[in-house]
Amino acid sequence: MFEKSINTMKRDIIDSISDLVNFPSISIETNDEKMPFGKDCNDALIYFLDLASKLGFKTKNIDGYCGYAEFGDGSELIGIVGHLDVVPAKSDDWSYSPFSATIDNNCIYGRGTIDDKGPVISSLYAMKAVMDYYKNNNLKPNKRVRLIVGLNEETHWKCIDYYKSHEEIPSLGFSPDSDFPCIYAEKSVLSLCISDKILSNNLISIIDIDCNNNAINVVPKFCSITLKLDNSIDLSLIQSVIDKLDYNIEINELEDYKIKLSSYGVASHSAHPDLGVNAISHLIIVLNEIFKIYKINFPLFDNFCKYIGDEYDGTKIGLNIDDESGKLTLNTSQLYIKNNNIFIGVNLRIPVNTEVDIVIDKFWQCFSNNNITVLSKMDSLFVDKNNKLVKTLCDVFNSSYNSDFSPIAIGGATYARAFPNCISFGMNFPGDKDMCHQVDEFIDIDKLILATNIYAKAIYELLNF
Repeated sequence: MFEKSINTMKRDIIDSISDLVNFPSISIETNDEKMPFGKDCNDALIYFLDLASKLGFKTKNIDGYCGYAEFGDGSELIGIVGHLDVVPAKSDDWSYSPFSATIDNNCIYGRGTIDDKGPVISSLYAMKAVMDYYKNNNLKPNKRVRLIVGLNEETHWKCIDYYKSHEEIPSLGFSPDSDFPCIYAEKSVLSLCISDKILSNNLISIIDIDCNNNAINVVPKFCSITLKLDNSIDLSLIQSVIDKLDYNIEINELEDYKIKLSSYGVASHSAHPDLGVNAISHLIIVLNEIFKIYKINFPLFDNFCKYIGDEYDGTKIGLNIDDESGKLTLNTSQLYIKNNNIFIGVNLRIPVNTEVDIVIDKFWQCFSNNNITVLSKMDSLFVDKNNKLVKTLCDVFNSSYNSDFSPIAIGGATYARAFPNCISFGMNFPGDKDMCHQVDEFIDIDKLILATNIYAKAIYELLNF
């Protein structure tokens, strides 16, 4: 129904994603009323709105917080909700430049290709195919379809909060920011930090920490700690601890009895900590072992190793929780010094049947001699599998993919939970490695075009819902 139209737009789809990837749109909250999330995010928004306008859509820039492209008529609004901001990427880690799109092996490489610029552009051209279908057949849709794009999804969702307080709320819809066939449940999300006074004594003092400003929703791939040592400290003993634990940690000697321990891991999305290797937790574990050898008491690190350590499923802290949405997962994502205190940032994805406050209480119990601060919490999303929206989108995917997959639950948090009767729908395909937040993020071009066809069919079905 839409294949021919979308195939004729294939080159434009690829070029539009490539152009959008070239904006390093990492959300930075500012006091600029016109660019509340920084120039790069604003430039990405302007590009998207200009493109949508040229394609024939009604567009609106909502005070620099977000924007939308819309077509159709009628009082009912169908929403498609995505984002143009991305998590940071360090060029030295990538095989391809993260902010200069590269086409290789029939894939587009670059930050945002799968999260979420690629799916946003795919949705836009899917809307174009549906809009043209109606026009070419002298038909008018009796509903409106609006593609809403935010600029602060990877951090605090201030863009979508602004939209909700200023604009019309869709009656139903989807977010192209997760997996096919479709998502019926998203776990609750909790971010908190544990803190204590910075360690300083005559033997070992922590004087600097650098984790490359790792995002709270990313498994950290790097962390370094600089220590001031007494000359009695044996560096070979520190090396023996590292060797025993078999962690990828380097020791660099500096001047004035200082050393720098650099820990290397593998980044992944915080919802899938099992796919990564946590550089921060490895470094804390090594340091805690060293502190024990020299009888140095540092409750923050000692409690961390006792209740969290290198685990990612909450077992050590007594949160071995599992339900139909999956197991509780835990990611130690941040470590930093501020105001003479050390902070450990933790991000958890909590099964839908567990109250977030139960998890917070458990942290208070286990870290009673440290400070706990809740940074943010987000309630879960749960839509019954037999819901008409869930069944419709799942059927659209299965009929297009010649498959029989059932709706799934995830630990990720998408904009679907921002609106009622909204779920996440693609565009990772079943069995594909999730490249979201990963080094060398990419989107397969063949699956991109297939997904665009799937989105077009879904939009058509929702218009006739």
